[in-house]
Amino acid sequence: MQSASLIKFAWLSIATAILTIVLKSVAYALTGSVGLLSDAVESLVNLAGGIMALAMLTISAKPADEDHSYGHGKAEYFSSGVEGTLILVASAAIAATAIPRLFAPKPLEQVGIGLAVSSLAAVANLVTGLLLLRAARKHNSVTLQANGHHLLTDVWTSAGVLVAVALVGVTGWPWLDPVIALVVAANIVYTGQAIVRRSVGGLMDTAIPLADLRKVHAVLESYRQQGLDFHALRTRQAGARRFVSFHVLVPGQWTVHDGHASLEQIETAVRQALPGTTIFTHLEPLEDPKSWQDTELDRLAGK
Repeated sequence: MQSASLIKFAWLSIATAILTIVLKSVAYALTGSVGLLSDAVESLVNLAGGIMALAMLTISAKPADEDHSYGHGKAEYFSSGVEGTLILVASAAIAATAIPRLFAPKPLEQVGIGLAVSSLAAVANLVTGLLLLRAARKHNSVTLQANGHHLLTDVWTSAGVLVAVALVGVTGWPWLDPVIALVVAANIVYTGQAIVRRSVGGLMDTAIPLADLRKVHAVLESYRQQGLDFHALRTRQAGARRFVSFHVLVPGQWTVHDGHASLEQIETAVRQALPGTTIFTHLEPLEDPKSWQDTELDRLAGK
């Protein structure tokens, strides 16, 4: 199963999160910066997200069974949804820590060493985030995509924190530290809500992306030019797997064998255009008026 091969990336995410938590905690202990503390809190979320990703990828790797005849792919949406929610919780924790420091700024200590340690954590997140996104694009995994985007967001927020802490050290303005922490909190709120929104969309059986849908239409159009027709096209995505169904209208004088052979050709063409797609087709005669009564997405009872 494809998801089984992705589990190693979840372990990589977990290992990176543990490393960055240690490094950022050391940086916070050295400097006393709430900006660096906010960065460490986000790494705790990375760890929780990595553990959740590991659990859900393990579940989604299971083959279809009697209770889950369409497979377990939707488990990935729980992972990205939980991670997005944890990001939002982390942003609230960061804000709660930073706001009191706005009214009672404190000078930072050992800024140079703290920045060096935190920079190592940012590099680790950058490398891991890029690896996860590359794997997500290759395998169409929403779990790795959410995890990868979160790590890259962490890199950018770390960069902002490092700049702010450096400025505090140079200018002696301690109020910059809590201000950048609040900016970090706002940034990860934006990331978190986007991840949650995509997860909800997947659980609600949102249609496949427009670019993929155009590939399906291109295949069907090539067969329309051969005298066939199509309607009732429905699509949805469940984790890395796409589901596509449509009705195929063929000349009524065709034999069952002829119709079946055409369906096999069409389904193969769609799978070649969109690998990892499960396809359902329904054969109908072109000349029968009843074939055109179910062009809507739902058939009404009694019709």
